[in-house]
Amino acid sequence: GVHRQILLATLGWFVGYQLVKRAEYMHAKVDRELFEYIRHHPVDFHAATEKKRIGELLEDFHPIR
Repeated sequence: GVHRQILLATLGWFVGYQLVKRAEYMHAKVDRELFEYIRHHPVDFHAATEKKRIGELLEDFHPIR
């Protein structure tokens, strides 16, 4: 009946909430480890001295006709 639907909906919400919370925790943990690695090894992640323009990245366009 209705009470079973309410129970299952509540159970589904709770399980979904816990899964999302765990996924966010795991992603935060990975981010924290990566940022810590970057902080300890700045030589490996130096910024490019000169940014390229979009025209330098794309190939020249030559129409077929």
